[in-house]
Amino acid sequence: MSFDLASRLAARRAEHLYRQRPLLETPQGPEVVVDGERLLAFSSNDYLGLANHPEVIAAMQQGAARWGVGGGASHLVIGHSTPHHALEEALAEFTGRPRALLFSTGYMANLAAVTALVGQGDTVLEDRLNHASLLDAGLLSGARFSRYLHNDAASLAKRLDKAVGNTLVVTDGVFSMDGDLAGLPALCAEARKRDAWVMVDDAHGFGPLGASGGGIVEHFGLGSDEVQVLVGTLGKAFGTAGAFVAGSEELIETLIQFARPYIYTTSQPPAVACATLKSLELLRSEGWRREHLSRLVARFRDGAARIGLTLMDSPTPIQPVLVGSSERALRLSALLRARGILVGAIRPPTVPAGSARLRITFTAAHTDAQLERLLEALADCWARLPEECDDA
Repeated sequence: MSFDLASRLAARRAEHLYRQRPLLETPQGPEVVVDGERLLAFSSNDYLGLANHPEVIAAMQQGAARWGVGGGASHLVIGHSTPHHALEEALAEFTGRPRALLFSTGYMANLAAVTALVGQGDTVLEDRLNHASLLDAGLLSGARFSRYLHNDAASLAKRLDKAVGNTLVVTDGVFSMDGDLAGLPALCAEARKRDAWVMVDDAHGFGPLGASGGGIVEHFGLGSDEVQVLVGTLGKAFGTAGAFVAGSEELIETLIQFARPYIYTTSQPPAVACATLKSLELLRSEGWRREHLSRLVARFRDGAARIGLTLMDSPTPIQPVLVGSSERALRLSALLRARGILVGAIRPPTVPAGSARLRITFTAAHTDAQLERLLEALADCWARLPEECDDA
């Protein structure tokens, strides 16, 4: 007997679910070269346009010159360098929490936090639309695992009534495929009634949301009494790489002692921490980036409504256009690409069957003229889609 991988791959192709990696041949930015084509891209999570910022690049170059290019070991052996420590202190101050802990990826941060906090005899409750890393963390923890209806505090309350042991409520801050916000005030209120902790992965909220870019917790005016475990990634609005967990002294020490993804992983290159310190400085000081981004989103939503596109309830840079079938979403993406615009088609299992979409994302580096070009192309391609797609 052998693994029949060929038939699995063939089935994925037949279902219009086969994924391919576009080859980016330029730095991140609104205008890129992908697979040899020059395209206007609306696909990046570089929300504040910092991934190719000259000051961030310079900080990384200087960091590499001083600290080298490798972490060398795990943080607990000899991999915890001065830039790592400085970044943790800056992130703690930024989030208004006693401490922060640096991770190499957001997936690792989520796995670490959940599995270190709950296990057999405990309960973890998650939003149905949570990111895969959060769902995987819940399943791997060994705790009783249940998913409540999306953003539904009443559904959460019913599951809290059946919870046993230590209970952790886990939600995305901004849902990455829909762009909508977690209803944190209501979710936190239900959790507090039952002495449960709340963990928020605000990967897509830090930067775009909050008066100072502090994310969804700042947006709703919540603190560590309501959200005990706050996770953020650095590869999106921060424009670099890695992730962090922010919280109490006891939380961070618990992760250092018990979180296997932290203990058994080499630290990120110190130069990346140097770059992130600079991007954090720009995120906080250049408020015009958030303001410009908000104007782009508002203009897009107005223009898309005039075209007749079906949008989701998103106030964020993530603006999904619902299309329906995977085949139709791929077709619309291809039509846009033929006009020089890159927008990815998101299909099951990333989103539910029948809800394939184009996931349009904006960055502070996009111009008003580029937005107008997108709207013009969408209007033309949407009008042509029914004639050129069998299932339209």
